[in-house]
Amino acid sequence: MGIRPLEGLVVLDFSQYLSGPSAALRLADLGARVIKVERPQGGDAGRKLAIKNLWAGEDSLLFHTINRNKESVLADFNTEEGIQFIRQLVEKADVMIHNFRPGVMEKKGLGHEVVADWNPRIIYAAIAGYGEKGPWKHKPGQDLLLQSMTGLAFTTGNFEQAPVPFGVAIGDILCGAQLVQGILAALIRRQRTGKGALIEISLLESLLDFQFELLTTYYANGQKPLRSHLGNGHPLLGAPYGVYKTASGFMALAMMDLGKLATVVNSEELSHYTSDDAFEKRDEIKSILTTVLLKKPLEHWLPLLQEANLWAMEVMDWRKMRSSEAYKALEMEQALERNGNGMTMTRCPIRLNGEVLYTDKPAPMLGEHTLKIKQELNF
Repeated sequence: MGIRPLEGLVVLDFSQYLSGPSAALRLADLGARVIKVERPQGGDAGRKLAIKNLWAGEDSLLFHTINRNKESVLADFNTEEGIQFIRQLVEKADVMIHNFRPGVMEKKGLGHEVVADWNPRIIYAAIAGYGEKGPWKHKPGQDLLLQSMTGLAFTTGNFEQAPVPFGVAIGDILCGAQLVQGILAALIRRQRTGKGALIEISLLESLLDFQFELLTTYYANGQKPLRSHLGNGHPLLGAPYGVYKTASGFMALAMMDLGKLATVVNSEELSHYTSDDAFEKRDEIKSILTTVLLKKPLEHWLPLLQEANLWAMEVMDWRKMRSSEAYKALEMEQALERNGNGMTMTRCPIRLNGEVLYTDKPAPMLGEHTLKIKQELNF
């Protein structure tokens, strides 16, 4: 692999758990040197946040997934020596990321105004849970809580079901990705003007932006979107959009002409509906289709639908997905090892000039690079 786009840039990652570290990870994948600045008392709290009790050495497997390709230094925010070390790091850095609650970095003497005084060219990127202002600013910025407070959990699942959250930390992931966009924009601006920038984002704003389609509709008519009673896939889309059970598995159906669908599945009852009925009679149509599709296996329906150019796909579990040739062709997996612990994880999804951005550098041990970096700084 040749020179990556961000090689030569230094990023200080003060963040923990998921949103901030995932942003720093993407910058590292694109070539930046990312230094995690961690507290001596345990470091990033994500090191001990194990999912299903999965560990890789002393740290959780989750920590490894979002902190590979980084270095780690220890700095005590509560001592003069620690602050002086951080200042020297800041003076050499291009970007600084943190996701502490509003006011925390200011109390530590590391707010934007102080840091920008040390290094006017730095891009200071801060993630909050609910924004820097307002009555919610000190609430815990946890993904499930944000999904609930923004109404996102009401978009998933069928009408009779309780609110259903996403099965992943969607707010953290989106917020991290959007922070990267802001950082890259600020770096381009700095190239023209020589000036640094303050980039602020919150999980709340990210999840509101994620629902722009639904919220714009609500702003216009004041009516909340209604989930369908069966196979809800999108509360604003009509039948047959959703997931259906067949005699041998589940199948997803996207937007399609109802008349053509009725012909392909050979349903006289379904043929009486037109595209004008797709939303108003959504549940009626889905109920009929549910009964029809249950009569035969997925292996019968899927070829028929796809040969008719109707948008249908099998709902796969990860085992079946990994065995597919389409998945293998993407080369999405990479193997890393740290102290004899082998791990398989996903790679950066970006290709650069046709090349995959792999890395063989595992997540760092706590404080692993402190001495080396202090020597570089003559500290």
